[in-house]
Amino acid sequence: MKQVVQNYKSGELAVLDVPVPGCKPGGVLVRSAYSLISTGTELMKVSEAGMSMVGKARSRPDQVAKVMQSVATNGVPATYRKVMGKLDSYTPLGYSLCGVVEQVGTGIDDVAVGDLVACAGNEHALHAELNWVPKNLYARVPDGLAPRHAAFGTVGSIAMQGVRRGEPQLGDVALVIGLGLIGQLVVQLLAASGVRVVGVDPDPVRCELAERLGAAACGDPASAAVEAVVAELTGGHGVDQVYLAAGGGSNQPVELAARLCRDRGRVVDIGKCRLDLPWNAYYEKELDVRFSRSYGPGRYDPEYELEGRDYPIGYVRWTERRNLACFLDLLARGRVDVEPLVSHIADFDDAVETYQRLKDGDLKAVAVLFRYPEHAGEPEAPAVAVPAVRRSGGAPTPARSAKTPVRLAFVGAGNYATSMLLPHLAQRDGVELSTVVTTTALSAANAKRKFGFAEATTDLDAVLGDKSIDAVFVVTRHSSHAELTRRALLAGKTVFVEKPLALTEDELAGVLAAVEESGNDRLQVGFNRRFAPLLQEARKRFGARTGPASLRYLVNAGRLQHGSWYLQQGTEGSRFAGEGGHFIDTASWLLEADPVSVYAVATSGNEDLQVVLHYPDGSTATISYVTTGAPSFPKETLDLVAHNKVLRLDDFVRASVYGRKRWVSSRLPKARDKGQSAELAAFIKAVRTGGPMPVPLESLAATTVATLAVQAGLAGGAPVTLERPR
Repeated sequence: MKQVVQNYKSGELAVLDVPVPGCKPGGVLVRSAYSLISTGTELMKVSEAGMSMVGKARSRPDQVAKVMQSVATNGVPATYRKVMGKLDSYTPLGYSLCGVVEQVGTGIDDVAVGDLVACAGNEHALHAELNWVPKNLYARVPDGLAPRHAAFGTVGSIAMQGVRRGEPQLGDVALVIGLGLIGQLVVQLLAASGVRVVGVDPDPVRCELAERLGAAACGDPASAAVEAVVAELTGGHGVDQVYLAAGGGSNQPVELAARLCRDRGRVVDIGKCRLDLPWNAYYEKELDVRFSRSYGPGRYDPEYELEGRDYPIGYVRWTERRNLACFLDLLARGRVDVEPLVSHIADFDDAVETYQRLKDGDLKAVAVLFRYPEHAGEPEAPAVAVPAVRRSGGAPTPARSAKTPVRLAFVGAGNYATSMLLPHLAQRDGVELSTVVTTTALSAANAKRKFGFAEATTDLDAVLGDKSIDAVFVVTRHSSHAELTRRALLAGKTVFVEKPLALTEDELAGVLAAVEESGNDRLQVGFNRRFAPLLQEARKRFGARTGPASLRYLVNAGRLQHGSWYLQQGTEGSRFAGEGGHFIDTASWLLEADPVSVYAVATSGNEDLQVVLHYPDGSTATISYVTTGAPSFPKETLDLVAHNKVLRLDDFVRASVYGRKRWVSSRLPKARDKGQSAELAAFIKAVRTGGPMPVPLESLAATTVATLAVQAGLAGGAPVTLERPR
C-alpha cells in the first residue's frame, strides 16, 4: 500500500510503498476514502522539517531539554546516535480520516466489514491507503453523511473539546482568536450552542467565512471595530470566554484575550500559540486559563487508546470517542457545515505536490482533503446509468370499437385509489370497472360496493389471466409496484402504476426486462402534474424559449402523521423516493428534456432536501422538498425563468406569465386540479385507440433513475451523473 511520509532531518516528503498493517485484536483495518490535511498542525511539522538543525532546536525547546537530559544520562556519542537515527527516519503524517472497514479484529462487535467509519489518531488515522485503528479511535458514520465530510471527525472533536472546556451557556458571548480550520469549527459549535460569537483573524477572507457560518462579527485583531462589537454585545463587560485557536510565535492573542474578557472569564487554549501571560491583566480579572487536550479525555492514555478500556460514562461523559461520534451526529443533522471549509480536494497520488503548494503559499486553504483511488471519481461522484428501453417487437395493441367499453382492473383500493382515481373513472363513459383485487376480502367488497366493480377478489393471477381485461391499475404500497407492474406487462396488459415505478435500480431493470421480453411497452406512471389544466395553459402562454432556463420548485410537503406507512423506509423507501418523481417529471416536462445530473443535499436531519437537476441545454431545476414548513403555506409553488419571461404557478390555484405581455389565470378553480382527470383521459384514449402512451417509456425510466439518484447523491455528497444509453 501507499503512505505519505516525511524525513524530519532532510524535510523530504514522499509517497512510499509500505507493507499493509496487520489487523490486530481490539481494532479494525480501514481502507481510506478521504483523509484531511490539518493546515495548522501538519504544515507546522512540514515547515519545521525544512529548517536547519539550529532552527529545529529553537522551534522545539521541549525536545532540546530531552536531548540534554539524555546527554547527562547516556553521554554525547550515544545521544548523538540516538537523535540522528530518529531524525533520519521516515515519520507519518495525518490524523483525521474516513474510510471503509476492510477487516475486523477479534473482540470487535460494534462494526462490520463494509461499514463506513471516521478515524482519529496521529498513529492510526494516517495519510495511508490502509490503517489499523483501535476501538476507541473510530466511530461509525451516520447514514447519509458524505465520507469527505466525515473525514473532519478528528478536527471536529478537537474543536468540540475546546468548546466543552469553555463551558458556554445560552446567551454567552465568546471571542474566537484565529479563524483557521479549528477556529471555524469552534465558531459553528458555539453558534449551535446559543452563543454569540466574535471572531478575530488578520485574513479578511476567513473573517467573511466565519460570519457566513454563524459569527456575529469578525475582524482584524488590530482593528478597533472588534473591541467596539464586543462592547456592544456585552454591555461593556467583556466576553464570557475566549478560545485561542491561533498558532505562531506572537503573544498578541493572549494579550487580546485579557483585554476583551470579562471579570472572572475563561480563556481556553486550543491551538499552539505563545502563552506569555501578562500577569497583571490576568491577575486583576482573575481569569481562568484552561487548556484543551486534543480530542478529549482518553487522549495520550495508552490503556484507553490502545487497549480499548473505556471510561465509565457516569464519571467521564465526553471521551474522545464520544466526542467523535457526537461531532459526526451534528454533521449528519446539519447543525455543523464543513463543506464551505473544503478549499481543495487532491488525489492521494498528488500528496507531495499538494504539501509543497501549501508550504509555498501557492495553495491557500482552510481545509484540504486527500481522495483515495477508490473515490477518484468524486466529487464528480458516481455515474448512474439510465437503462436502455428495448422492445422485442411484440404485436401492436389493436384499436377498440367506440362502442366497446375499456375494461379495467384495479390492484389495490387504498385512499389514493378511492379518492383521486376511481371517482373520475366511475363517471367516465366507455369505461367498465371489471375487477378489484385487494389483499383483504373486506376492502375488495367495499370498493366493489362504492364504485360498481363487477367483481371483487383477492386472486391476482385470475385477473392477469383474464383476456377480457384491457388495463390494470397498480395502486398498492410502493414496495410492490415494480413486481406487480412486471407481472402485468408479461401478461400482456396495459399498465397504469402509481408513482413510484420502482424503489431500486434492480426493480427498474426488472420492469424494463419484462418490456423487452414481452414486447409490451404499454405503461404509464401516475405523474399527473404535467396534465394539470392550469399548468398546461401557463406553459402554452409562456411559449417557446431560446437558451437555458432556471426552474425553482418549492414543495412544502409537511410532516407525516404518526403511524403513516410512508415512515416505513426500510420496506417502502424514503419519502422522496415515493413522491419525488412527481416533481422531477414536472420539471423535465417544462424543460422538454430529461436530466443529465443530480445533486442533492439534506438539512435538518435529512428532513428537508435540496435537489438540483442539470439538463442537456444548460438548464437547471431546483426542487426544495421540505417537511418543516408552516402548514398554512401553499404546498407547491413553481417559477420558470427564461428568455426574459417568468412563469409562476401558485399551488395549482393561480398561474401567471410575465413577459412582453402579462397573463394571469382569469379565475380561481373550485378545487386544485393537479391533472388526475386529464391524465386518466389520456390513458384511456391510448388504451382505446392503441395509440402512443401519454408519456414515453424512456422519459418514465429517466425520471425514475433521477429520483433514485437523489439518495446516491446524499450518500456521496457530490453530483451524480446520469449516463444515457448509446
